[in-house]
Amino acid sequence: MTASTTRRTTAARSRTAAVGAIAVAGALLLTGCGDQTDEGNDVSTSETSAAPLADKLPDDIRKAGVIKVGSDIAYAPVEFKDGSGKTVGIDPDLADAMGRQLGVKFEFENGTFDTLITGLRSDRYDIAMSAMTDTKDRQEGVDSETGKKVGEGVDFVDYFTAGVSIYTKKGDDQGIKTWSDLCGKKIVLQRGTVSEDLAKAEAEKCPTGKKLTIEAYDNDQQAQTRLRAGGADAGSSDFPVAAYAVKTSGGGNDFQLVGEQVEAAPYGIAVAKEDTQLRDALKAALDEIIKNGEYQKVLDKWGVAEGAVKEATINGGK
Repeated sequence: MTASTTRRTTAARSRTAAVGAIAVAGALLLTGCGDQTDEGNDVSTSETSAAPLADKLPDDIRKAGVIKVGSDIAYAPVEFKDGSGKTVGIDPDLADAMGRQLGVKFEFENGTFDTLITGLRSDRYDIAMSAMTDTKDRQEGVDSETGKKVGEGVDFVDYFTAGVSIYTKKGDDQGIKTWSDLCGKKIVLQRGTVSEDLAKAEAEKCPTGKKLTIEAYDNDQQAQTRLRAGGADAGSSDFPVAAYAVKTSGGGNDFQLVGEQVEAAPYGIAVAKEDTQLRDALKAALDEIIKNGEYQKVLDKWGVAEGAVKEATINGGK
């Protein structure tokens, strides 16, 4: 599912808002089940100590050999289940690469997105890694809906940049490069997302006689089906989702990205405020895989190299 401003970046349903604007603290208890257990999580002491950055981890995590990750595993290609039920995607692949640097396994557990921070605060998870947009509200523990302080907030280790993209049928962009080019066209998208917000804002600017028609659906797949069938001129969703559709739909022959992504903001790994040692270890691991090329290989694999960062950043969201 997409999200308002980067799964999840602003107003409507992003993972700042549903990928509803997400409240910084959810009151619900997570009901997620563990994933990746088939791969095993046993890490020997020798393996941990041999990893180049193992000594940066807190003692309890280094001894356990596992970092527990809260994640909403339903957002291809960032994290999703493959045909065999295994958790795959950008986040799991980056976590695997970081784990080799730290000498631990990242164990992903499925949970509802808007309760991941609650699970982090209750120690159900060590971190939350789920295409989560780094925002000041989340950093400060402020409910983005009410503006009220609801918790101590979290720190983020930012690892990717994602915005909102427009895509069209392959070879038929109809001159669409920017949102203003959509006047007189029809766009399909997921209901309650930043893509819808942007389309509505643009529609108000369109001149008389060049109406922008908006068709909103429950999910991206429905919107993509409509565009693929020729029922619209363009579609829009978070950049990683749009890029993945371009890469995979029809073997890469159905869609193409047009123009630049907008409303770009960082995805961050959320860590409890008091866990500064873990936060800094994650940053060190990210910086190392960026340096050694593993990071770029993961993004290239999933067709989202445009979202790459040059270095990991702590609390870079605004």
